[in-house]
Amino acid sequence: TKVFFFLNWNLFLAWIPLFLSTFILTFNIKSKLSIAVIIVVWILFFPNSPYILTDLFHLKARNTIPIWYDLIVILSYAWTGLICGFLSLNDIEKLLSGYSKERVINGVVVLFLFMSSFGVYLGRFLRWNSWDILNNPFGLFNDIVVRLIYPLEYTKTWGVTLLMGIMLNFMYFTFKMIRNNNEKLVQTKNTN
Repeated sequence: TKVFFFLNWNLFLAWIPLFLSTFILTFNIKSKLSIAVIIVVWILFFPNSPYILTDLFHLKARNTIPIWYDLIVILSYAWTGLICGFLSLNDIEKLLSGYSKERVINGVVVLFLFMSSFGVYLGRFLRWNSWDILNNPFGLFNDIVVRLIYPLEYTKTWGVTLLMGIMLNFMYFTFKMIRNNNEKLVQTKNTN
């Protein structure tokens, strides 16, 4: 049915950060200006990857389809979106490793994940989209600045951002640990 057709669009948007990070690494882009521009665009689209998790809001009982089926559909899209996002973040991390120490890069990654959580909040609850930076920059800027200036009046904003940021950091660093362990295992097998 067309009930979850929007998931296709959300998944397409989740792939954009991976396309951008892969583009940088594949074509071995060296220009700092080009890299900076691509990373800024990457940051604008990166929240689309974890955003699909919030599509669980659409989960409700329907007469014709069991709820567990809809849950599996939404989670399969959300999982794919997260993996796209985490792979792209891992690519960006590799790219940045040539410019700074691991500790600093880990701090930047944590910051990116919390920024992404804020972006998810803007998308889910305020209905902003990545392209609104061009379409309605003043409205978007206003919603962001008001929340920064008066944080105590927007506790939901910061609650969602904080909790989702913690969850995304936990998930990403678990993903990274598993990936690093697998790479070490492969290297060990290749040397034997």
